[in-house]
Amino acid sequence: MQSATRLQLLDGSTAVLRSPVMHRLMAMVERVAHHQAAVLIVGETGVGKELVARAIHEQSSRKGKAFVDVNCAALPEHLVESELFGFEKGAFSGADTAKPGLFELADGGTIFLDEIGELDIKIQAKLLRVLDGVPYYRLGGSRKVAVNVRVIAATNRNLEEESKSGKFREDLYHRLTQLQLHVPPLRERAEDIDALAEHFLHSHCPGARFTADAAEALRQYAWPGNVRELKNVIFKTTLNAKPGKTEFEASDLPAAVCGVSPAPEQRAVAGNLDDMERQMIFRALEDNGNNQSKAAQQLGISSRTLRRKLEKYRAMGIEVGKSGRLGKLSAQQQRYFRVTIEIPVTLKDEEGNEGSAVGVNISSGGIAIKSPSALKHGTTYDVSFHLPGISAQLESRGKLAWTSPGGLAGLSFVDMHPVFQKQLQQWLIERAGQEGWVEQGPSTSL
Repeated sequence: MQSATRLQLLDGSTAVLRSPVMHRLMAMVERVAHHQAAVLIVGETGVGKELVARAIHEQSSRKGKAFVDVNCAALPEHLVESELFGFEKGAFSGADTAKPGLFELADGGTIFLDEIGELDIKIQAKLLRVLDGVPYYRLGGSRKVAVNVRVIAATNRNLEEESKSGKFREDLYHRLTQLQLHVPPLRERAEDIDALAEHFLHSHCPGARFTADAAEALRQYAWPGNVRELKNVIFKTTLNAKPGKTEFEASDLPAAVCGVSPAPEQRAVAGNLDDMERQMIFRALEDNGNNQSKAAQQLGISSRTLRRKLEKYRAMGIEVGKSGRLGKLSAQQQRYFRVTIEIPVTLKDEEGNEGSAVGVNISSGGIAIKSPSALKHGTTYDVSFHLPGISAQLESRGKLAWTSPGGLAGLSFVDMHPVFQKQLQQWLIERAGQEGWVEQGPSTSL
């Protein structure tokens, strides 16, 4: 893999690029920098248009002069003209002293007009005259001001279409597009995702690294907010990490980056008990060689009750198989598969109080636990536990769904990270196979 190129700019920002398309763009930046004509930079929000503008300025003959950046969308509508072109004393109420505009402050250097499509048509007309080198008046002034400024503009809008529909001056559009650069979105340059993510990570945690699954998750995400979003994601990831952490996994990233699965359905108490009852029946049948009388005796129910329940399961598409197979699970039924297992569970309530419990069974939708202390109905807990064969500690938010005598309680998973969801689902599928279940139809996740 090609190593990343880093361009250090005077304002302290760093341009990091590894993809061929960005290397070609920066080569074009170097060529454009030597001209004096206006430049229009187009691209989606957050791709780094300002960084490209600064690179143009710093490679031009104006390098030692001012670089004034203006977010046109952030300027109050009634102050746009006075901010850009200045005003004289008494020009309006509150104008106690004269003030030079941003164009005067950029004299001899470069002014960067970000989101230029937001400018009012009247201001666009005055801007066009400035681009043509015509002196202008400050607001309320009688003396013309002449400036020598290079204009670099940027937009995430289609100004060509807007100029045809009259929303943007067509003559200004053609004046700006003498030189035009397009910054591609981050999703079209996967190599830069790796390089930028490493750069942002090292700026907060020197020496840290991403695991292969984390790097893959970053590459697979669409990044609608582009570089700006990536920077914020890495910042939040490092901010939430434990002190001294040097290896970041996919589970450390925000859930949205890893692809959020639909939230598991909230299950009623009866549904959870039905799942447990069905598994107990099938295990009893397996233990007794499918002898229904012995299985019913072991379960403490009548043979008639057992037959009625088996007929109900067959109607649901669940059949007791032969050759040691307990039955078949459809894609829908796999979601309700529950494994009986005794594991330590850590709980933390909304006030930060931590306690311990013992997990007694688990499914993709929740976990049943035995807790020495009573849990509060409607309360959401942070739940963490280890499953045999999985090195990572699984974590989720769990909402108390039911309680029963003896300290038993059921917690529904309401906010589990997609990485943990996938690990839990795969573990359940493997346990289902070990217990004799086979999937019905195409293989699907639990």
